[in-house]
Amino acid sequence: MFDGNGLKDHDFPMKRVAVIGAGAWGTALAMVARRAGQEAVLWAFEPEVVAGINSAHQNALYLPGIALDPALRATSDLAAAVTGADIVLLVSPAQHLRRLADTLAPNIPAKLPVVICAKGIEQATGALMTEAASALDHASIMVMSGPSFASEVAKGLPTALTLAATDQALGRQVAESLGSRTFRPYLSADLVGAQIGGAVKNVLAIASGMCEGRQLGANARAALLTRGLAEIVRLAVARGGKPETLMGLSGLGDLVLTASSTQSRNYSLGLALGQGRTLAEVLGERRSVTEGVTTAAAVADLAAKLAVEMPICAAVDSILRRDARIDEVMVALLERPLRDESLAGR
Repeated sequence: MFDGNGLKDHDFPMKRVAVIGAGAWGTALAMVARRAGQEAVLWAFEPEVVAGINSAHQNALYLPGIALDPALRATSDLAAAVTGADIVLLVSPAQHLRRLADTLAPNIPAKLPVVICAKGIEQATGALMTEAASALDHASIMVMSGPSFASEVAKGLPTALTLAATDQALGRQVAESLGSRTFRPYLSADLVGAQIGGAVKNVLAIASGMCEGRQLGANARAALLTRGLAEIVRLAVARGGKPETLMGLSGLGDLVLTASSTQSRNYSLGLALGQGRTLAEVLGERRSVTEGVTTAAAVADLAAKLAVEMPICAAVDSILRRDARIDEVMVALLERPLRDESLAGR
């Protein structure tokens, strides 16, 4: 339904969801929409992905072995995907989000709910995803983040996430339109905190994998993640986020999941590096993006600009970007001065 200005009036049930990006997470979110009773269209860049979803009802490239709802349709036409949509989910890799938003902007009506589902910080600018998508400022921008392995979501296993929205009433409509018994979006008004949590936990997951790969033990990993959470909080507060947000699903919840399982691309990358493999070797075997690699550089640069102390993230960046030796970096971390324990303190 459109008002007299040609803009969508969302004071009615939302029925059509456009998912932009047909990687594993985008495909899983399209299944979420279908389970919630929504019409769902999935935009994919690769023609073979479009063909596989429409004919075989599978995304063999990014989510193999999982049967998709036959009613889910895919397209390679970006404008057609968002035309008539009540909700748009942006699920591109973080470093491509700005270009995608610029392309989409003319096709997005004012106040349309656009939910950013990418987790990262733009490496070239230090921008959060909402800032990288500034071409869509006329829409109602929201952020979805939290502990969510795509394969489990696609299978319908129970999942809870944060949906951060400035317009809480509209955010509640989106949550109700996507939510189900096994997919539970919890509302927040803290877009900054939700984004920082989702981005930085990928860097810490790499560190956690390195710790496991070097066989430093469960005590060391617990300490690393606890102090890593303090780093997330410090950066979020410096950017205007709320500490309590990081104690929730988009902070602590996502960190616990991503930094403890080989299902995580970031954790498994760190594990391989800790076992002696090179970054080029591991990335060369992967089709999907490992967001923590570029986010590590972006976080380190942003922390330096804001004078926020983030030694663990800086250590990961030095290994990934500057070829520092893992053992030497770990020794340096262990030799840091003892400090007062505080999530907000240094």
